[in-house]
Amino acid sequence: MTTTAVRPAAPPPVVLSRSWVPDVLRQSATLAWRGVTKTVHSTEALLDVTLQPVIFLLLFVYVFGGAIAGDTGTYLQYALPGVLVQTVVFASAGTGTGLADDLKTGIFDRFRSLPISRTAPLLGAIGADLVRYVTSGAIMLAFGFLLGFRASGGLVGVLGALGLVTVFAFALCWVFTALAMVVREPRSVQGLGALVMLPLTFGSNVFVPTATLPGWLQGFVEVNPVSKVADAARGLLTGGAVAGPTIAALLASAVLVAVFGPLAVALYRRRT
Repeated sequence: MTTTAVRPAAPPPVVLSRSWVPDVLRQSATLAWRGVTKTVHSTEALLDVTLQPVIFLLLFVYVFGGAIAGDTGTYLQYALPGVLVQTVVFASAGTGTGLADDLKTGIFDRFRSLPISRTAPLLGAIGADLVRYVTSGAIMLAFGFLLGFRASGGLVGVLGALGLVTVFAFALCWVFTALAMVVREPRSVQGLGALVMLPLTFGSNVFVPTATLPGWLQGFVEVNPVSKVADAARGLLTGGAVAGPTIAALLASAVLVAVFGPLAVALYRRRT
């Protein structure tokens, strides 16, 4: 009688994960790159990112500088941090307009047919806008240096100011994201966004010191989160108080994300 030796079965091959990054983040990054590429190939969108910051800075410094500070050089040192905040904050309003336009054209319906997370298109759109915020701010800072702006805070202060205004713009974009899910027309989102942005930016110390404003307006300016971000950016770029305004700006950003982030995602899931 003979016996046949049976070899033990080979263990199944170990399949290593392609990446430690979760699928939703990889998918969001891919769609964010789509948004960046779309901006690069759109003349209007590219001009909005590159030319608008330069126009803002030139207009406010050379139109108001002599009347407010006596000379444009002095006013440039005061105004540039504020205009930096205004530029990036205005860019955040474009997030809602872009989302409303994509929803109207039906691109999100096509995304829903793909084997990707339902949240990835929303996160991808916001990720692409984050690139826009940083690009606009960096261009404006670079142009400000060409005009003669001097950052006594050094490179760390410049990066800190740009990072802080980007964080605030990211928090504020959730407000306009939620608005885009409720208002269906892109033009309506843009109009309502202007109603929000104009009082926040012009009713602040972005362009003039708080002490020069009427007493009844100073109270609003003091609690306006845009003023806190502008104060923190000035402190980082040109010296002055940093800790207090920065903490206030970060707290305001956290509150905006905590309130409007879940609301925007819930409205997005209901809309799509």
